[in-house]
Amino acid sequence: MKKLHILFIILFGITASFAQDVNPNYDAELAKKLNADDYGMKQYVFVILKTGTNTTTDKEFTSECFTSHMANINKLVKEKKLIVAGPMFKNDDNIRGIFILDVKTFEEANLLLENDKAIKEKILKAELYNWYGSAALSEYLESSDKIWKINP
Repeated sequence: MKKLHILFIILFGITASFAQDVNPNYDAELAKKLNADDYGMKQYVFVILKTGTNTTTDKEFTSECFTSHMANINKLVKEKKLIVAGPMFKNDDNIRGIFILDVKTFEEANLLLENDKAIKEKILKAELYNWYGSAALSEYLESSDKIWKINP
């Protein structure tokens, strides 16, 4: 019986040493609202926008395409589907910008991007990747709309 007791203490000690710490600031309601997993993370689709194959020099057409691009960005932000967006500085890889879309599949992402004329007309090319990041990313959107002074 004493051996069994010692074995129990050893096993309990080993199990306790592998126990994970629980965040004292954990907010179960917020985690649920944001669809966070136990690590506070979730799946997104990360989009890299590159220069597309359409090299038109028609400025009016290009302007029309980028007007559509910006309109789609604004629409997706209002729908809370576009969490992060922004242009890249000039680079050798022809990366023009990034999106982080609050969707789980490429099919969902492609549906959101199909109204973007710059992508549809191949002025921009969208490369999609699965990405795992903080479920709290969407929380910054409310603040971000309060800090810009001039509409781009």
